[in-house]
Amino acid sequence: MERNYGLEIDELKKELADIKEMLGMISPQPSEPEADHKKVGHIEKVGKMHPDPAIQSIMDRLEDTCGESGDTGRITYLGVFSSGDRQSNWIRNGVSADQLLELITNHTAEKVLACIGSSDRLNILLAILKKPMTVAQLVEECGYSSTGQVYHHLKPLLAADLIAEDKKEGKGVYVVQFHRVQGILMLLAGISDMVNPEYTRGNWEEESPAE
Repeated sequence: MERNYGLEIDELKKELADIKEMLGMISPQPSEPEADHKKVGHIEKVGKMHPDPAIQSIMDRLEDTCGESGDTGRITYLGVFSSGDRQSNWIRNGVSADQLLELITNHTAEKVLACIGSSDRLNILLAILKKPMTVAQLVEECGYSSTGQVYHHLKPLLAADLIAEDKKEGKGVYVVQFHRVQGILMLLAGISDMVNPEYTRGNWEEESPAE
């Protein structure tokens, strides 16, 4: 039997028309623009950086405040640290990045980093963060050969008020000042972000070299 190609084509056209009509009935409505396309002042709203709505709302407020104030940035951080029977909690909200950058120009950052910027002092801080220690304990814990070596590194830490003799344990027992714990941990958090940028979003792209 000879095929009627004309009739088959007409039927295919009808089927295609029916399919288009059905698709038109179920096609999604245009969505509202994403929040990450909006701007507040000079700040572009990134949006959807964290699955927890409470945390995401903090970022939204930081973006709004920063854009409205004209600051280069705003930072909020909080945390808790507990070692033995000692605990330190901290919250700072909406800190101006411009004020933080001033710590470089007024040489405060340089002095602080010079104070702790050696493996010996960092190891002593780490040991005392874990628990209060005497000089003799630090000699054993950190692998020194004499108490004189420990005292040499304790002096700048004491002068910077990073550590002190523990009032509860008594003279000769050293502990990190509770109001310095957050600074030490936040400094380490900043270093962690330097080596692992996975939590950062933005458009800080390197420009392609001119040809």
